[in-house]
Amino acid sequence: MGAVTIISASLVFADDDWKADHAIAILGDVIVAVGDIGSVQAAYPDAAVEHWNDSAIVPGGVNGHGHTFQALLRGFGDDLKFGDWMGGLVHPTAAGLGTSALDIGARYDFVEMLRMGITTAVEFFYLHDEGNDNSRVILEAGKAVGLRTVLARCMFDANPGPTRYQESLETYEKNFRELSLEVENEPLLEVHPAPHSVLGTSAEMLKLGSALAHEFSVPLHVHVADSQGEVDVSNQRFGHSPVARLHDVGVLDDHLLAVHTVRVDEPDLKLLAESGATVVHNPSTNAFLGGGIAPLVRMRELGIPVCLGTDAGGANSRQSLFEEMRMAALLAKATSRDGSIITAVDALRLGTSAGGAALRMPVGRIATGYKADLVSLDLEALSLRPRRTATQNIIYSMLPEAVARVMVGGRLVMQGGDVLTVDAAAIGADVDRLTAGWTPLTGSHPIPVSR
Repeated sequence: MGAVTIISASLVFADDDWKADHAIAILGDVIVAVGDIGSVQAAYPDAAVEHWNDSAIVPGGVNGHGHTFQALLRGFGDDLKFGDWMGGLVHPTAAGLGTSALDIGARYDFVEMLRMGITTAVEFFYLHDEGNDNSRVILEAGKAVGLRTVLARCMFDANPGPTRYQESLETYEKNFRELSLEVENEPLLEVHPAPHSVLGTSAEMLKLGSALAHEFSVPLHVHVADSQGEVDVSNQRFGHSPVARLHDVGVLDDHLLAVHTVRVDEPDLKLLAESGATVVHNPSTNAFLGGGIAPLVRMRELGIPVCLGTDAGGANSRQSLFEEMRMAALLAKATSRDGSIITAVDALRLGTSAGGAALRMPVGRIATGYKADLVSLDLEALSLRPRRTATQNIIYSMLPEAVARVMVGGRLVMQGGDVLTVDAAAIGADVDRLTAGWTPLTGSHPIPVSR
């Protein structure tokens, strides 16, 4: 596995709290010790030491939900109602994307995530064409960029519905098992089952997804109650809210990751609390699309685990978990009318350790036995001044310029704004070429730019 490397810094968010003048010992892709600089160096006297001076080291961000191809849609459907955005932009665009476009979208999205300090990303992927070739493109893109990638392989059998999403139970199970076997020995890749929603997935497919999640000891990802329309149709069709439908079918348990969970009432929240399910809170996207605000404060009061997701680039124009931490905290303070209801440390945990726990992966913490996924923040950055209050500023004022280094599995993949694994400029050019003929659905129009 090689020799031990020690990294030291002025501040380290170790074991879920801030520590001064700490060090991290790394062997291979795993953290083997964390503590004050003297004790860690004494334990590993022959280790190479890297001094990340004037830095605050935090765990890599754990992004609990996203759709990479939608990053290509940034700006093309802004300021629309949810139904117009989904039906007029997302579904029609998805219908025409080939493997090359999927690869460009994934690399584009993953590069931005790395630059923003995300080291683990969930890609909720549904363009299957009844096979795994498209999924392989996403996984290979994540591997090339150097991001820890979870492909939440969508399950969809509603008819009518987008053709490229649909698979029978038998086809889905075959494809899921095949893909899971392919990534079994890939350290950066995982595959999880992901029923699209209670409206897009039959009871039988929900049960299959839950059975696979239990068999493979992974989460079950499901979009839940992200719009009032979904709740209304669920009540009409099943006589239940989406949460109650999951309970009625028998899949609401501690493997479930309920994505969004915005339009929920007290009975829904009680069911979630009793089940042990986790909520993936996507505050920026839900605000951007007018879905509403998830009741984070009440969820925390009931003991419901909550982590964070950025969702898609076309529905959230900033792929940054630091932004989601800030947004989650501010919305909680505003809706509760209590500025003390959530702290900066609470918010940082939502985007790191809570995500790792939700995904059942050893990520999101700087602690012994966890993966060496680290983000170094430059304490010289103006957005982190005054130095005296840097730990607060990381959540409330920090700008992307402060993200100095990103490490995934002990490998440095971003430094000084430069991604070290792929050609980010070439990816940007690919995005411009691919989208050059696309037309925005909003009142905005492209402005010719001479070069």
